Amino acid sequence: MFKRRGSHPLRWSIVIAAPKGPAGEQWGDTWFARDLVDALNRAGEEARVVFRGGATAEARMQDDVVLVLRGLRRVVPRRGEATWLLWVISHPELVEPDEPADYDGVFAASDHWGRAATGEFGVPVTSLLQATNPRRFSPEAAEPDTGADVLFVGSTRGEYRPAVRAAIEAGVDLSVYGVGWPEFLPPDRISGEFLANEDLPAAYAAAGVVLNDHWSDMASEGFLSNRLFDAAACASRVLSDPATGLDEVFGDAIRTYGGPEELAVTLRADRASAFPDRQARLDLAVCVARDHSFDARAAVLIERAKELRRRR
Repeated sequence: MFKRRGSHPLRWSIVIAAPKGPAGEQWGDTWFARDLVDALNRAGEEARVVFRGGATAEARMQDDVVLVLRGLRRVVPRRGEATWLLWVISHPELVEPDEPADYDGVFAASDHWGRAATGEFGVPVTSLLQATNPRRFSPEAAEPDTGADVLFVGSTRGEYRPAVRAAIEAGVDLSVYGVGWPEFLPPDRISGEFLANEDLPAAYAAAGVVLNDHWSDMASEGFLSNRLFDAAACASRVLSDPATGLDEVFGDAIRTYGGPEELAVTLRADRASAFPDRQARLDLAVCVARDHSFDARAAVLIERAKELRRRR
């Protein structure tokens, strides 16, 4: 149990769908939650990560705030004195119609989906996009253009992901990190099964291009990949599939492709003409660090939690 420092700090549990142990270390949700916990603690709160096995444990009765990062699993709140918040950060298609009403406050990592969900579910859904940690992800993480020519970090998700397929077929010098790729790629095309989270900032900052794609439903619903925020914070050249709301958040500093042919043409082209220049990318990194940091997200969550608790 946390030791309180007076009456101000709230005790937070950040619940994630990842399992505890080595398997959970490969989940993006785990690292997302840890960065958020660090931000909450810097703001004077008392926060910790809770893996899925502890989502509704007796210990939740001792919390002031329980924030569920909704991914692959639904969590039914264990009612007590805690304020329960839901933040839908991925897989919106899995959110059940009666689920948001279980919570005191609901957030969504999509402006588009949040507006539609407010009407569909009958409860207010506040937009709260994904975020990055500029203390780690920054242009200073590595010298630009000293790493992989084209970098892709992500599992197969059980399919030969279109962005990787198009890059390979275009003959691009692609470095791929992630689980499941031996099913689709020869060993010499796989750089590693796992790229440690602490190594990601340098890998993004040093890469010639960071390649990104989304689940199709997440792209259409405006759930922007966390990779976009991390790579943009590093002032990387980013090539991504289009997604609803991407331009509104990142402007034209992130290049998008409309299909395999355009992806191939862009990656083969001269970088100076195909992508925004270094200064434009540095300007975007400053904006992302200011507006889309975990500290900024923590401030919103703290304000909402305190507001909801004052209403009691």
